[in-house]
Amino acid sequence: MSAVARNASGGSRQRKADELRAQMESPQPADEAREPQAASGDSAAQVAAGRPVGQGEHVVHEGECITSIAKQTGHLWRTIWDDAANAELRAARDNSNVLLPGDRVHVPPIRQKKEPGETEMRHRFVRRGEPAYLRLQVLDDDKPVANQPYELTVDGRAFTGTTDAEGKLEAPIPGNARSAHLVVGVEPKRYEYQLDLGEVDPVDALKGVQQRLWNLGHRTVPTDGVFGASTEEALRVFQKLNGLSPTGQADDATRQMLRRKHGC
Repeated sequence: MSAVARNASGGSRQRKADELRAQMESPQPADEAREPQAASGDSAAQVAAGRPVGQGEHVVHEGECITSIAKQTGHLWRTIWDDAANAELRAARDNSNVLLPGDRVHVPPIRQKKEPGETEMRHRFVRRGEPAYLRLQVLDDDKPVANQPYELTVDGRAFTGTTDAEGKLEAPIPGNARSAHLVVGVEPKRYEYQLDLGEVDPVDALKGVQQRLWNLGHRTVPTDGVFGASTEEALRVFQKLNGLSPTGQADDATRQMLRRKHGC
């Protein structure tokens, strides 16, 4: 399950970005609508343009992913994801939990399954594929927040534990969960996040680029899917921080670095 993590406390990465931003001579006017429009064509062109793909009957809405669609329709998520009719979608989206609103998913009909059992007896059946699992890594300036207590609240249910040596944690959640609240560590090193589950668009889409930049501490960037001066500046800062040529454009190398740094 993917998540948008909004850190209420900021951090040293934001300060570094601010310092680099101050060194640059780019203007900072309000973003203007100048997202390039690609011509329609095959699915590869649609992906490159950050456009929806797929041929199914279910249209993906904001915040949906394969796990939540499976929960809603009574399927095991792999039944939907691995269906031959979704081959185009799988080729375009390498992560089943990162879909673009407007993508189309084929949901096969439910197949009946019969199990033998004695009459007048109670039988227990366990549904496969539920719950889903939320896996997170908590970093402070690229360093793991390791071996720290955490409390994760999802749909009113609290999960507690300790991050591992890499700052990672894992918790079972409902497949259709939409938000969570995470607190890690103790004062004075206490981190707090509001997680919007399933809200990250694919990195091929401009909004997906902006969301990853925002989550990584570049808080001046909008997440509206419109390319303007603020997005260009944030891209240059990110590129310079990560040893890339500071072009201000979301080229393939920058998208790959964003995916690696963000984790999805």
